[in-house]
Amino acid sequence: MDKPIMMNEKVNFALTMGMTDTDDIREETDTTEIKQMATVGSPLLSEKKSRMTCRNVDVFYGDKQAINNVSLDVGKNEVLAMIGPSGCGKSTFLRCLNRMNDTIDICRVEGSIKLDGQDIYDNSLDVVPLRARVGMVFQKPNPFPKSIYDNVAYGPRIHGLVSNKAETDAVVEESLKSAGLWEEVKDRLDAPGTGLSGGQQQRLCIARAIAVKPEVILMDEPCSALDPIATAKIEELIDELRAEFTIAIVTHSMQQAARVSQRTAYFHLGDLVEVDKTDKIFTSPSHQLTEDYITGRFG
Repeated sequence: MDKPIMMNEKVNFALTMGMTDTDDIREETDTTEIKQMATVGSPLLSEKKSRMTCRNVDVFYGDKQAINNVSLDVGKNEVLAMIGPSGCGKSTFLRCLNRMNDTIDICRVEGSIKLDGQDIYDNSLDVVPLRARVGMVFQKPNPFPKSIYDNVAYGPRIHGLVSNKAETDAVVEESLKSAGLWEEVKDRLDAPGTGLSGGQQQRLCIARAIAVKPEVILMDEPCSALDPIATAKIEELIDELRAEFTIAIVTHSMQQAARVSQRTAYFHLGDLVEVDKTDKIFTSPSHQLTEDYITGRFG
């Protein structure tokens, strides 16, 4: 049987899976004044189609408001892209979806966010299993200082999803195959994960996230530090993963949003300006701010 892992290791794992970049936090708080704006398009979905529902979400860093009255649904088996200029609040909103903002002392979240009808901000809810159900992949690959095998096996072990080596082996292989990495590493699973290339490290982090069988995967600019070839592999993977998971991705690349998503949400200075099918957003947006952004007039 695999070695048992103590509860504090679960907490450490959850926090590592949700590392926040202080530069991102600093960027997202650069919203000195926010005025409420009515969202145009189709931010809400039917109960049958939605995986996560967000209603009237406000986020504050101290006295500064970073998100203003956002209501948005994330659909089942869809990729929702969140776009907008730097400091618009899209990463802050993404971190609300698995309570990563809880790790920031000055951050306060108001409103309702539900996963399959369950309020994720309920005081009785344990955030550790929540972050297994809503996994996260970050801008900078952050593999553990462990072997490739142990990077993927760590989550299933601490969450009690495996009880022996055979089960662990199966989960590791399945997860690496799902992340498109198995054929590249199957003969060197004992090698350190930090020794992989940047693109491989990011796919390892995706394998680590999906190993605990999440319902939702959050991606915060997962390709921004990668070369075009590695980026193409990640984008192909996102499209494949959509069959099993709900995915929400923050990206500065409008081309990437157009390639990988079915719906796109445009944020501007903390407001959710417009949400619609991706092809409509990029061909005939309804709001002037959206059109100005995607045509490069600002951003």
